[in-house]
Formats: sequence, structure tokens, C-alpha cells
Amino acid sequence: MNAARTLLLGFATAALLQARAQQDPLYSQYMFNTLAVNPGYAGSADIFTVMALSRHQWVGFTGAPATQTVLAHTPLPARSMAMGLSLLNDKVGPTRQTGGYVDFAYRIRTGKSSRLAFGLKGGANLYQADLASLSSVDPDQANVSIAGKALPNFGFGLYWHGPRFYAGLSAPKLLENDIDAVQAAGIVTAAERRHYFLVGGYVIDIDRSTRFRPSVMVRMVNGAPLSIDLNANFLFRDRIWLGGMYRVGNSFGLLGQYQVNDQFRIGYAFDLTTTSIGAYNGGTHEVMLNYDLRFFTGRTVSPRYF
Repeated sequence: MNAARTLLLGFATAALLQARAQQDPLYSQYMFNTLAVNPGYAGSADIFTVMALSRHQWVGFTGAPATQTVLAHTPLPARSMAMGLSLLNDKVGPTRQTGGYVDFAYRIRTGKSSRLAFGLKGGANLYQADLASLSSVDPDQANVSIAGKALPNFGFGLYWHGPRFYAGLSAPKLLENDIDAVQAAGIVTAAERRHYFLVGGYVIDIDRSTRFRPSVMVRMVNGAPLSIDLNANFLFRDRIWLGGMYRVGNSFGLLGQYQVNDQFRIGYAFDLTTTSIGAYNGGTHEVMLNYDLRFFTGRTVSPRYF
């Protein structure tokens, strides 16, 4: 237990210091959660889509990250325009971020069935940190906290896609906001860091009832190691997705999704970390629900590949 507390203290300290580290939440099912990092994804399904995702990382580890995301996006009647909404609640140890962002995308045709979208994202995070909740905090710093620091931000994204492929480049938060703590107590301020995301995927027919979808996400942050997610999924009879993922140097896991009907899909992912923290937790669980509503188009594309 002492080892776990030591790891927690180190993790919480790293989250609060002004380190050039990765801060935005990780997702294993990112190919269906792309709006969280790329506003150009808005409207790409050509139907009103609502998605909810809950991720619980390092289960059994005190203060482990927990993330809930709700996304909604749709093409607009003008067809070349689309919009979306992203809501986020992310808790790591004594810190919490609650955010809301609006997404707009302008889409142009690049072929008979492909589009290139230019997206803009704008909103804010409400950042809170309660250091007093850590038993290891110095008594002289017991009242140190950051109560509701508003962090406005904006970003952009490019997203090119067709029925069988997608590729995107984005920076969802361009501003590197400072997070002010109580300087008199000797706490160093933290700061948001700019993240860049590169995503891509393709669908290949294996036979009449089986399809293969490899995909990749590369995440770049100044001063932090490059993060690369590699995914390989198989679609059986246009209903069941099964596959695996590998986050280079960090974790590996399994993914599965079931297309209940033309409108409703449920997904699950389980990760195990390959770092030293893996000895102190029961893995990471991620559940996703996705529903398509027929407001503007009156039709649903099934199956959805991404």
C-alpha cells in the first residue's frame, strides 16, 4: 500500500507541477470519439449522432484517472456546414477538469464520395485542484487549492474521409493557459500544453462477411514522449467488431463493439498497462454508447466504420 501511495503522490505532483506533459484524456476507442480531438469530424456521419463514453483507468488504484465524455454532432441543412458539442469531465487524483466546447466544420467535396472538412473548436475548461485531500501534503499547505479556474481555449482540425478511409490533423487547444495556485504557499503553477493529433484508418474487405480496419493515432506534446496508438479490428457480418490495440511503450488491450440495430451501437475496451504502475491496478475499462437520430437526413449509414 505504501508503494501505491508513493506512486499516487508522484502522479498527483506531476499533474500539478508546470511540467510539459500530456494532459488531455486518452481513449482506446478514439476512432468513434474523434470529435473530442478534431472539430473537423463534426457531421462526418451525415446524420445527427450522440455518443457517450466512460473511461476508468487503472481500476483499484487510488486517485486513478476517470473520464466521461458526451458528444453530439450533425450536418446542417446547408450540407456543407456541420456543428457539434463536446462535454468532458476528467478527474485525476485531486484535480478535476469539467469542460464544454462547440465545434463547427466547413466541408468540401474532394471526390464522388469523399470530403475534406475544416473545423474550429471553442470553449472552456473549469479546472479544480484540492491538495488538502492528499494526506501527504505539508500541514502548512493544507488550505492550498485551485477552486474553479476557468481556462478558455480554441483549436482547429482538418479531417478528410470517405466511406472506407479517414485521415485527420488537429490541435484542439492552441492556448497554453497558466493555472495559478497560491504562490505564498510555495506551490508552482501548472499550465495547459498544446497537443497535436494525427489520426488515420482504412477498411479492407477480407471476404463477403469479414472486413479489416487498421487505424492509428499519434499524439505530440512539446517536451513529452511521442504517443502512438495502433489498432487492428475485424468486422463480422456488419454487426460485430473485435480487435486489439497497442499504445507503444505504455499498454495493450482488446476492443469489441456490437451494432444492435441501424441506429444503436455499444462498445467496450479493456487495457493493461505495461509500465510499473501495472502491478498496482486491475486494468482500464472503457464503455461507449452511440445512437444516430434521423433529424436532417432521415437515413442511417450502416455499418459505420468510424
